[in-house]
Amino acid sequence: MSDAPLRKAVLPVAGLGTRFLPATKALPKEMLPVVDKPAIQYVVEEAVAAGLDDLLMITGRAKTALEDHFDRRPYLERTLADKGDDRRVALVRQPTELGRIHYVRQGEALGLGHAVLQASQHVGDEPFAVLLGDDLVDAATPVLPRMIEVQQRYGGSVLLLMEVPPQDISAYGCAAVEPTDEADVVTVTGLIEKPPAEEAPSNYAVIGRYVLDPAVFGVLESTPPGRGGEIQLTDALGTLIDPELPGGGMHAVIFTGRRYDTGDKLGYLKAMIELALARDDLGPDLRAWLESKLG
Repeated sequence: MSDAPLRKAVLPVAGLGTRFLPATKALPKEMLPVVDKPAIQYVVEEAVAAGLDDLLMITGRAKTALEDHFDRRPYLERTLADKGDDRRVALVRQPTELGRIHYVRQGEALGLGHAVLQASQHVGDEPFAVLLGDDLVDAATPVLPRMIEVQQRYGGSVLLLMEVPPQDISAYGCAAVEPTDEADVVTVTGLIEKPPAEEAPSNYAVIGRYVLDPAVFGVLESTPPGRGGEIQLTDALGTLIDPELPGGGMHAVIFTGRRYDTGDKLGYLKAMIELALARDDLGPDLRAWLESKLG
């Protein structure tokens, strides 16, 4: 298998954020703050920490705030510098120094598979990662390095799976799996998008991290619309399970760390509270306040 390091990550961020209306009427959902950073910055930091410093965001209409956040603000920097506020100057510059960030627009909202397909020219013929902006993985429990390691060992594509209660599996893509010699790695033998609980082959849900073989682009080009009338990434990946296909074969890492669904209101609040509790400057006072409220 290839020893060349993975460098490219694709971040689909063209969604409308309807679950957070009216807050997301003019503000991209990815820019909603989690404590004092927008959610998307945590995702970019995760990618860069795993060595993925060439990032492509698949954006859409009304997403210019994303580009502005990762761009320089010379006037703001000068204003803070003139006040001697070097700490905030560093905070303002930090997003601009994370990696090389590029942008492509998804002209129509035709699904996650269609969004990933927009990255084909930028990615070319090398494996790449996909990180969904709604899934925030706690930096204390990173998983991308392990996924990259598994992809370079086995080839093909690598998913991230998390065990969920049976009644929740219908909200996710679901994987049928077989064990390998490694406790945290399984072979994926089937994929179903959001199955009813009684039809699910397992309780393993596909969550928003992927390391994909570039063969996925050719499959996506011929994948018809599926559930919801959209081109589903899960459908294309289902084809690539076949190890006889060029670029085929699929494994998954079983995730047991901390992950938050910031595209869901309750998940967003949980992320806000837990990440704030972990900070030295906020945690003690917030914990005391919560304890007083919960009595």
